[in-house]
Amino acid sequence: MGNNQPMKIIATVPEMQRYSEALRNSGKKIAFVPTMGYFHDGHLNLMREARKQGDCVVISIYVNPTQFGPSEDLEKYPRNFERDSKLAEEVGVDVIFFPSNAEMYPDHYQTYVTVEEVTKNLCGLSRPVHFRGVATVCAKLFNMVKPHMAIFGKKDFQQLVTIKRMVSDLNMDLQIFGLPTTRETDGLAMSSRNVYLSPEERQSALCLSLSLKKAKESYDQGERDAGRILESITNYIKGIPFTRIDYIKICDTTTMQDVSSLEKESVLALAVFVGSTRLIDNYVFGEELNIE
Repeated sequence: MGNNQPMKIIATVPEMQRYSEALRNSGKKIAFVPTMGYFHDGHLNLMREARKQGDCVVISIYVNPTQFGPSEDLEKYPRNFERDSKLAEEVGVDVIFFPSNAEMYPDHYQTYVTVEEVTKNLCGLSRPVHFRGVATVCAKLFNMVKPHMAIFGKKDFQQLVTIKRMVSDLNMDLQIFGLPTTRETDGLAMSSRNVYLSPEERQSALCLSLSLKKAKESYDQGERDAGRILESITNYIKGIPFTRIDYIKICDTTTMQDVSSLEKESVLALAVFVGSTRLIDNYVFGEELNIE
């Protein structure tokens, strides 16, 4: 498909399902990128990858209320559909699925998907309803869009593990791909929430990516004691202005449980408030890390 025809905007579930069914019946491969909008280059990279992998690229733009806790930033989450649709079209998206809350969660809605163990740690500790909302909306979107594959960023590492677990456990007929985190030139992980940072906070926010770099250097020099790496990073971040640590943990990449020693594949995951903005980042030990 690609750029031969204008991008479509679909707002209802029945129309999305009919459109996808027709594509599948004609042998076309659907690559799907679920988003909450307010695109940055990280989102666009996922779409560019989808363009390489699929015959038809479908994205969704939906700020999902069920993954926000009562005190979280649902109302002020940044939204700009006009800007997003222009950017999506430029990278070759074929369809934007843009449902309303009433379309996604009609009256008397009561079914939720809970992925048990991998959601308990990390963000699950401070955001207890978050992953139930993420799993539910993704399961619904997969049933609406009927993709052959869905592409996520690795910045939300626990989210990626959760979606993979759900797809495997529920025998969903699609592949899940994770793409490396897209970063600003100074190393900060791209996030729609970065717009909330003041210039001074933006400078302090670099402590997340610099922590990953410190941890990688320790690991490359042979350090395998998780406690020592965590202590060094915690002390470093505590010295940075405007910061408050939500969590810093090293976990097994399959179970998402804390590890004391880096024998199996492990991920360093951190969530830090910079001012009132909560930012996350992670590093899987042994992988490349493109931070200057």
